[in-house]
Amino acid sequence: MTIKTQISIIGCGWLGLPLAEFLIAKDYKIIGSTTSIDKLKILNEAGIESFLIQLNEDGITGNHSEFLAESETVIVNIPPGLRKHPLKNHILEIKHLITAIERAQVKNVIYISSTSVFKDEAHFPKIDDTSTPTATSNNAKQLIKIEQMLQENPKFNTTILRFGGLFDDKRHPAKYLSGKKSIANPNAPINLIHKKDCIHIISEIVGNNIWNTSLNAAYPDHPSKETYYSAYCKDHGLELPKFDSTRKSMGKIIDSSKLEQLLNYSFKQAL
Repeated sequence: MTIKTQISIIGCGWLGLPLAEFLIAKDYKIIGSTTSIDKLKILNEAGIESFLIQLNEDGITGNHSEFLAESETVIVNIPPGLRKHPLKNHILEIKHLITAIERAQVKNVIYISSTSVFKDEAHFPKIDDTSTPTATSNNAKQLIKIEQMLQENPKFNTTILRFGGLFDDKRHPAKYLSGKKSIANPNAPINLIHKKDCIHIISEIVGNNIWNTSLNAAYPDHPSKETYYSAYCKDHGLELPKFDSTRKSMGKIIDSSKLEQLLNYSFKQAL
């Protein structure tokens, strides 16, 4: 078996672990990080050389030099964590990571961002490759700044991958919404993407050397929140959610046609 190239994945959790396993099956050597001591054994058993790495505002905890050494590509797959820690400066955390990436002379970076960088509006704008991120929440503003820092860095190639709402069979937003009342934005279009597609898209970016671009990724069907989640709950025997129709719905439609054309990609898992 010929090993292709070495990839470091920062964040081997719900998405990162199966991504690592998928890439290992394609003969990549995968170095993975976790913030949990208990998960080191799980990663090692999956064939992932694992490191305990934690990004902090004052630096990086863990042997990040060895974690990044000899990797051609780094996939940054860590949530900002601003819901639990709204005052946290995630930008500063990523600045430390960028410095480490520069020192390791990594060639390519994939940054897993979010379609939340685009503002929800009443007319449900179509968001494509020409759209400029304009959202104003703390989370969005930090993601936008991080995207800019990475894209403007001349020392490595960067591809920004903005996913819509991630789900799989076990983790689905309808299960959270089931039985909830007064849910806002019932008429807003949904922008979801299955974990399987996320994994395949990342693999295609690496395999085809798609660098120095930004891509939006959501399944191309966009029924309204009320229509989709009500039907899902009914089909799966869950208590129906109730929506608030008294206020105007705000939302957007994520257009993934650039990704589909550039990667010659067809989505594999329907909603």
